[in-house]
Amino acid sequence: MRISLRVSVAVVAAFLTSLAMAADGTSSMRGSDVAAPDQAPEVKSYAGRRPGTEAPVARTFSTQPPIIPHAVENFDEINLEGNQCMDCHSAATYQKKKAPQVGVSHFVDRDGKKHAEVAGGRYNCVQCHVPQIDAPPLVDNTFKGDAVKKPVRKN
Repeated sequence: MRISLRVSVAVVAAFLTSLAMAADGTSSMRGSDVAAPDQAPEVKSYAGRRPGTEAPVARTFSTQPPIIPHAVENFDEINLEGNQCMDCHSAATYQKKKAPQVGVSHFVDRDGKKHAEVAGGRYNCVQCHVPQIDAPPLVDNTFKGDAVKKPVRKN
């Protein structure tokens, strides 16, 4: 009898605790109720213009992938048939196009094998490299980063 009384008290206490937590009204960092559906963000245009017209964006830490300093809205998607980024940034065309060459690390696969073309794991450029938009941050941020000097590329 004592065990069933203890179990009953524990169940009632757990129920009351869950009711109190549900009534808490927890909100997200954006200030909305966590159970509320997210609203779609406003569509923004990329800050950059035509390729070759913008200065490179400074990196804020040494291992940051370079940021795309130009618009990419009219570029074809990257797929198995083609990657329009390589029209300007490949080893064969970068000098003629006056564009930065794809990093040498992009020709090495995950097993350490060097390839003549960009390795499959590095083929989807926008997986790491992103264009910029002029948008306010979602949350306050005091990150300052490191003073990063542009590395000297050895080909």
